[in-house]
Amino acid sequence: MERTVGWTGRLYTPTFGPVLLSGMSANTTAIGTALIFLFCACGSDPASRTSDHELDGKDTLGNMDHHSHARPMEAVIEHLDLDIAVDMAAKRISGTASYAIRTKQGDHIILDTDGLVIEGVVDGAGTKLPYTLGDSTFLGRPLNVELPAGTDRIAISYHTGDHAKALQWLAPEQTADKKHPFLFTQGQAILTRSWIPVQDSPGIRFTYTAKVSVPNDLMAVMSASNPQGRSSDGTYRFTMDQAIPAYLVALAVGDLAFKPVDARTGVYAERGVVDQAAWEFADMGTMLNIAERLYGPYRWERYDVIVLPPSFPFGGMENPRLTFATPTILAGDRSLTALVAHELAHSWSGNLVTNATWNDFWLNEGFTVYFESRISEAIHGPDYAGMLQQLGRQDLLSTLVRIANSAHPEDSKLRLDLKGRDPDEGMTEVAYEKGAAFLRLLESKVGRPKFDGFLRDYFARFAFQSMTTDRFLSHLQEHLLEPNHITLDVDAWVDGVGLPADAPTPVSDRFNKVEHEIQRWIAGTPARQLDTTGWSTFEWMHFLRHLPKAMTEEQMVELDKAFHFTTSGNSEVLAAWLESCIRNDHDAAFVRLDQFLNTVGRRKFLVPLYTEMTATEKGRIMAQAIYRTARPNYHSVSVHTIDDILAWKDNQPPVNF
Repeated sequence: MERTVGWTGRLYTPTFGPVLLSGMSANTTAIGTALIFLFCACGSDPASRTSDHELDGKDTLGNMDHHSHARPMEAVIEHLDLDIAVDMAAKRISGTASYAIRTKQGDHIILDTDGLVIEGVVDGAGTKLPYTLGDSTFLGRPLNVELPAGTDRIAISYHTGDHAKALQWLAPEQTADKKHPFLFTQGQAILTRSWIPVQDSPGIRFTYTAKVSVPNDLMAVMSASNPQGRSSDGTYRFTMDQAIPAYLVALAVGDLAFKPVDARTGVYAERGVVDQAAWEFADMGTMLNIAERLYGPYRWERYDVIVLPPSFPFGGMENPRLTFATPTILAGDRSLTALVAHELAHSWSGNLVTNATWNDFWLNEGFTVYFESRISEAIHGPDYAGMLQQLGRQDLLSTLVRIANSAHPEDSKLRLDLKGRDPDEGMTEVAYEKGAAFLRLLESKVGRPKFDGFLRDYFARFAFQSMTTDRFLSHLQEHLLEPNHITLDVDAWVDGVGLPADAPTPVSDRFNKVEHEIQRWIAGTPARQLDTTGWSTFEWMHFLRHLPKAMTEEQMVELDKAFHFTTSGNSEVLAAWLESCIRNDHDAAFVRLDQFLNTVGRRKFLVPLYTEMTATEKGRIMAQAIYRTARPNYHSVSVHTIDDILAWKDNQPPVNF
């Protein structure tokens, strides 16, 4: 998943002035369907860490995932057969989730639900099984099913509730083609339980099949084997033979078309978007080949991308075999496809080797940011990768400032403690950029060839398994640090707040040139005379982030007249410009701001823009007016965040601006 936190502040460098920072976004049988339930970390004492050989040991099952009601040490799901109908008009999914289960001890199994209406539970022979639903909390309601001795299969009949958090139902006018409704799911971190009753923990993996019935004029795709054409009756069948956790089960339904990029990659999108998307993602096959050369074979057969309507709350989501992506990366010049490299990298770090709990989130994202950078470097060169790393470091520094002044300053650690909190709160730049910086430090200590060998072995050794922070650190010590006689303060990185002093500093000469042009403009050179020839999106982002905090109306007009920021079709550039417009009360851009916030639901852009508006009374009123019309276009993930920023209440009276 992309970085999810929006831009939140400004830092200053004594040598350059104001710096705008964005801190805000195999064969399963070979491992016994990979049900290696490595829940909460076994403790920070190295002696308590699980060794590579304790994969079925009781020690790894002693603690539960704080964000799931499941008790896998008692009974656990191993395979799901899903049979559902999607009612686009009623905005409801209904059907049956049938599970092959393994009972270890006890006489019941507990699954997670959130807002689901449970209609009944039976065993494999159709005999009704007693069940109860527990109290509702932010984790939903536990579904406790009694299991007579010998029960190895259960089937749960259910339908979704009116406000299923994972689901976004879009009216035709909210889509690109504006002819048919659309549905997509977003399961990470704990939202899959709102559309499937399931043991919703990243440490529990299962295979699945699905039969999905949709209206005849629509097409369904999932994080599984997918059709490349329409069915005649609206029925689609899917298979996922590799074991995955619940948050990676995904569904999209709409007027979709498919276009191949090469033999193993392709694009799904609405008919009016698919050609553009296929052109934009022309490098997908190259990315896949590079990734395999770096860290071993791709284990998921195909790698496809679906471009969703603009309300999708993230840049991308790494659902196996089918990345879900935002249309805001369709810049028309292939300049934003680093996001595809990121989601592709998740096919190894995250999907193949998965964080056991959300406290271990950095094991998914830190590895993926590092991997993404290596793919980008192989395609575009070191300077390009350096720019990505520098932007990421800016994001991290800003996030660290925000976290240090928050109610949870401990969130700047890599190893998190999110017990009693929504795990979404821990999905900050820390996991992404601090995690990646730690891996770059390790690379610098042993050299790239040795570090690449370590990572290749890591992904192969732990394929289709779950990983705790302690287990990884034990493996790191045994297989990289000790053999290479490396002494490193690992605790400062994993359990220390902030960014350690030995963090490698990313560099790119191309940003030095950008800063030189900004200095010329500050010194009086007209904007039209600045040397911006050949600048990429990243250079323009750096330019906009490093403009003075306070600018005159004349300066804003001059910049927009020279570079046409307000009419830019590049969402990254436009969002950065609009933030500066809000800060400097540049009214001429506010119509574009209104349009942007009413059509784009990507949280990376929403958070900084709404946050900046709350800095003044005029901005606060404008934010409320825009949000009233835009809110129905946003997914629940974004709504939850912006509601908090604006202290929004559903019965809030209208305001004018």
